Amino acid sequence: MDYLILRPATINDLNLLRKWDEQPHVIAADPHDDWGWELELERIHQWREQLIAELNGRPIGFMEIIDPLQEDSHYWGDVPANLRAIDIWIGEEADLGKGYGTKMMQLALARCFANPLVQAVLVDPLASNTRVHRFYERLGFRFVEFRRFGSDDCCVYRLNRVDWHDESTSL
Repeated sequence: MDYLILRPATINDLNLLRKWDEQPHVIAADPHDDWGWELELERIHQWREQLIAELNGRPIGFMEIIDPLQEDSHYWGDVPANLRAIDIWIGEEADLGKGYGTKMMQLALARCFANPLVQAVLVDPLASNTRVHRFYERLGFRFVEFRRFGSDDCCVYRLNRVDWHDESTSL
């Protein structure tokens, strides 16, 4: 049986994250981002978790969970309190399409909603990435709006606490 966990990303993950950043499917999903791993892995914030997903001890993906109200770049703009936003990707193309992303999101959503104040979770996939739109919709996210973030045309999706079904306990 496969065992998936989320653990904090550390500076020891730097080379792995750089390698994943160079993968064509990662670039296609996030073409204009420079995560600045050298700095970001060392910066600890109350409003952010950077996580590595491990499958049976093997790193397979990255996730970031933020509080968009507290996040220092104000990427999400004017948002109310008690939200979270998630970024997710699978590192190696060979690990795509195997359900790992779903399991990662289920664990991340359980982590977000473990805080009783959190009312909803946001994601912002590229508008052109219709495959990931269906992925989020299967998890219960609902389309909110088209929005431009920097030079990227994105779709904002939201999962409200009342629409969330905790499936992390069955993993």
